Amino acid sequence: MAGRIGGVRIAVAEASDDGGVLLPVAEDGAPLSPAEAVPDLVAAIAGREASGGDVRWVWGATSRVYPRLLRAGVRLARCHDLELAETLLLNHAGRYGEPRSLRAAHARLSGLAVPDDVAPGDGPPTLFDDRPADDIDAVVAVHADQQRRAAEAGVRLLVAAESAAGLAAAEMGHDGLPWRPDVHDSLLTELMGPRPAPGMRPRRLQELADQIGEAFGHRINPDSPAQVIKAFAAMGVTVPSTRSGVLKEVEHPAAGLLLAYKELARLHGAHGWSWLDSWVRDGRFRPEYVVGGVVSGRWATNGGGALQIPKVLRRAVVADPGWTLVVADAAQLEPRVLAALAGDRAFAAAAGETDLYAALAGAFGGARDKAKIALLSAMYGGTSGEAPQLLAVMRRRFPVAYEYVEAAARTGEAGRLVRSVLGRTCPPPSQAWRELAVQDGGGAAVRSRGRFTRNFVCQASAADWATALLATLRLRLAALGRSEADPPRLVFFQHDEVIVHTPEALAEAVSGAIKDSAAEARRLIFGDTPVRFPMETTAVACYADAK
Repeated sequence: MAGRIGGVRIAVAEASDDGGVLLPVAEDGAPLSPAEAVPDLVAAIAGREASGGDVRWVWGATSRVYPRLLRAGVRLARCHDLELAETLLLNHAGRYGEPRSLRAAHARLSGLAVPDDVAPGDGPPTLFDDRPADDIDAVVAVHADQQRRAAEAGVRLLVAAESAAGLAAAEMGHDGLPWRPDVHDSLLTELMGPRPAPGMRPRRLQELADQIGEAFGHRINPDSPAQVIKAFAAMGVTVPSTRSGVLKEVEHPAAGLLLAYKELARLHGAHGWSWLDSWVRDGRFRPEYVVGGVVSGRWATNGGGALQIPKVLRRAVVADPGWTLVVADAAQLEPRVLAALAGDRAFAAAAGETDLYAALAGAFGGARDKAKIALLSAMYGGTSGEAPQLLAVMRRRFPVAYEYVEAAARTGEAGRLVRSVLGRTCPPPSQAWRELAVQDGGGAAVRSRGRFTRNFVCQASAADWATALLATLRLRLAALGRSEADPPRLVFFQHDEVIVHTPEALAEAVSGAIKDSAAEARRLIFGDTPVRFPMETTAVACYADAK
């Protein structure tokens, strides 16, 4: 599905009012007919989509255009997002960080001064609000140029899948994750006491702060690392930082209290009552996803912490009456990606099993945990503890897979670029890095970049697979819900996990759709491979029950 990158293409230019301009274009971007001005752009797009046919809408940015359509009840199958495509193409050329908006891309193409991108939240919040109109000629020209560049770079499938992910992100933000504010409030109250007055600590946090002061013999601010380090020093205890890993090794009464304080303070600051007021509306958590917001292609968010929902708060994620949550995650995703990338026959055969680490255990004396350490060390450049000995075993038993990540590390250490299977490209080294590399030869800077690039090829290729999963799943869910008044909705995505909110009667069909999409994503990204990407699915009323 994500691989279907042909079909009818219609370029869209937004107007400063409710209207706009539509213009059919060929796959290479050439106009097929005169442009048509329409007084109501949303209605025009809805009518064309409803008339059938395989339409791919070409526009400046899905994140800006699609929310207005969704509010009008209009859902689209496919698009070409010029901003997301420009990001991928600039990165592929080693030009990370250059402006990527439609206006910037057109200015660059025209040899004009390139305007900076508008930072998230700085521009108008909705379509058509006090913003200049787009130029249909700019949309057409940039699209044609991107089609040419994508073909030359071999990233057409990546552009199509990333654009589909943009649609999925907007839909998830619109539909929202079911969230019970009353349960959330109850959980916070249970852990920290009643909601405090603005600017005050919750009761339990204040009690812990007082106990920490008593342990040190004087009042301190537990939120100040400098004060905590100084207080420990006064007690004859030297700590390099106040990180949890450091505090766990400290034998002092204040250490345990500080750990408890940090855990609750983190929850209060990131997902406390203020978060509840800001991000949950009408029984839904509505995050603002940023597709490809991390250099590896993983998603980010504009606030809200959608990618880090604490386990304790998953009890607040509750399906509507008569509905269920189908939760699915890919087991051992990145090691399986490495197996598919490397083509190591023995390794790939093990990755065809449900538990990859257990399948590899025989090579490591029957110890599953040692197989896991070896794989993670190979992908992340681990060198401590047992890692060197276990990596030596991996080098002997799975030489092709071992060499794959070693080659990626050497490429990075040499200052060159590595890419994912679909062509996501790592950032080039900075000038400061190049100067350090010259100064210290094979020093810390060089090794650090090697660790980054060895993992990039796995993590970015996993992002390719996950993007294809989303692209295919949203279409399968749309097909399932075609005859339903309330169809299933994809409502959550986190690297290798998805949640679909569905009527209970469709739960089994949704589970099948997820597994079929995982298999299709494997074929699209990795071709004919024995490696499996199993998606473990479970239908639950509450997200906490899925784990």
